[in-house]
This record gives sequence, C-alpha cells and structure tokens, in this order.
Amino acid sequence: MKDTNGTFSVKEFVLLGFPSLNHLQALLFLVFCLIYVMTLIENLVIIIIVQANRHLHTPMYFFLANLSVLEALYTSVTIPKMLDNFLNDKKTISFAGCFTQLFFFLSLASSECFLLAAMAYDRYLAICLPLRYPALMNPTLCVGLALTAWLSGFLASFVSIVLISQLSFCGSNVLNHFFCDISPVLKLSCSNTEAIETLDFVAALAVLMTSLSVTAFSYTCILATVIRIPSGTGRRKAFSTCASHLVVVTVFYTTTIFMYARPRAISTFDFNKLVSIIYSVVTPLINPIIYCLRNKEVWEALAKLTRISRLSVLAHFSSSIRGKFI
Repeated sequence: MKDTNGTFSVKEFVLLGFPSLNHLQALLFLVFCLIYVMTLIENLVIIIIVQANRHLHTPMYFFLANLSVLEALYTSVTIPKMLDNFLNDKKTISFAGCFTQLFFFLSLASSECFLLAAMAYDRYLAICLPLRYPALMNPTLCVGLALTAWLSGFLASFVSIVLISQLSFCGSNVLNHFFCDISPVLKLSCSNTEAIETLDFVAALAVLMTSLSVTAFSYTCILATVIRIPSGTGRRKAFSTCASHLVVVTVFYTTTIFMYARPRAISTFDFNKLVSIIYSVVTPLINPIIYCLRNKEVWEALAKLTRISRLSVLAHFSSSIRGKFI
C-alpha cells in the first residue's frame, strides 16, 4: 500500500515459518498442537493443585503457580498463530497483530526472568536462613515479588516495542520466522535500526543480567551452605529442593542469552528458529514435568485431588441412580 509520499508501507507480514518442511505441514500441526494442549493441561493441573491443597499454600508453590500461569500465556502468544499458519496457504499476520504478539512475547519472557530470580531468592532464604524464613518470606513479600516480576517484565519491553513500531517497513514483508521476534522484524525495516538495536541489546542485557545476578548470588550462597552440612543425606535433601529450579534456570537463560543478549540483529535464522522452539515451545512443556516428577508433595496432592474427584463423581452417580428408583 502506497503512502502519501509514494513509498510502499507494509500493512501485514508473511510468517515464513519452516519453508523446507512444507510437505510436512499436517504432521507439524499435529505435533505442535499436541505440545500446546499438553503444556496447557500440565500448567493448569499445577495451578489447580496448588489452589486446592492447603499444604501447598507456601511461597515455593505460590511462585510455581505464577510460573504456570505465565507459561500458559507465554505459549498462547505464539503457538495458536503458528498452528493456524500450518493449515493456511496465506501465512499472514497484521501489522498491529505482529507488534502485539512481539510485545506480549517479550514481556512474558522478561517476566519469567524476574520470576525465576524471585524463586531462586526464595530457595536462598529457605536453605541459608531456615529459622528466619517464615518471617522473611511472608505473604506480603511473596505477592510483592510476584507483582514486581510481572510489572518489570512488561515495563522493560514497552519502550522498545513502541520505538520499533515507529520504524518504516517499505520493502519485503516476508518475516523469516514462525512468530514476530525482534531480529527478523528489524531485518525488514528500511529505517536505520542501529540505535534501536543498541537499545534492545541494553534492555535485554539489563533484564538478563539483573535477574541472572540475583539467581547466581542465591545459588552461590546455597552451594556454600549445602557444602557445610555435615551429613551426606542432609546435603542431598537440601539441594534436591532447588535442583529442578536450577535445571529450568540453566535451560532458559542459555537459550535467551544466545538469542537476545547480542548487540546486532541476527542475519541468519535457520539455527535461531531451532533455539526459539526450545525456549518458546519445548521449555514450557518440560518445566512442569521437571518440577513435578521429583516432587513428592505434588504427586501426593494430585493423588488426593484425583481421589476426591473420583469419589464425588461416584457419589453423584449413585445419588442419580437412587433417584430413579425412588
């Protein structure tokens, strides 16, 4: 579409996706649809379990429930549109839709960084200051840390997205990715993007380094405390409470630092698409599994909730049967 000055202005983008796998679109749809449904179910189960079981109304599970809400939203920002594109020949997304997707994706990713840092701080207080932990990690602080994580993530992305949306897009509208991400979007701009690339790099570095510093400090103190525990059983028990979180942190930060803590836009995207799939699709799928498979309390709460649900269904069925014969 031509502007008043005669130049062409992009009004929608084409999400190129995975062009080398065009013959497998139906299979890819089934695979990613299954992953998406499983991710939503896993995180929804965690939220329900934490909410329904009073024994899990603790800071650790409060943050875990927040993480589940965040990752359910995180995957819902990108995967539904990707699934839609697998079934359509016209793989387009509007200009406004692209920047809305980009804003929420970056905001939720930034919020996850801060939330993982809050979870690391919680584990630091629980292991290094166990006697003071109940007083320090009170409900007010828990809610404050969670709100700070959510708000900081959205505020950190707002300025960058506003500036990027003001760029001129007057050439190709083919976006070489399966969702709207910073590097492929900047690649399409016909404006000078050096200042914005530098700003994005600084913003990404600030988010990652701030949250990573808190996480690294927390785990350094945890490790020092665990080493001083005299019994091997005590050391294993202490470290097992944060082992799953450490795995999640390692995977998440490795991929996000590779993608975003870079001063220039990425020029080639094939390998970067694979990395993007890891942190935007695979990680939200495996995080609930990592947290729950090693967690006896979650399994017990799930078993109890399943048993109660089964008994309530049987009671309802029995009452219905009795009603028919009375």
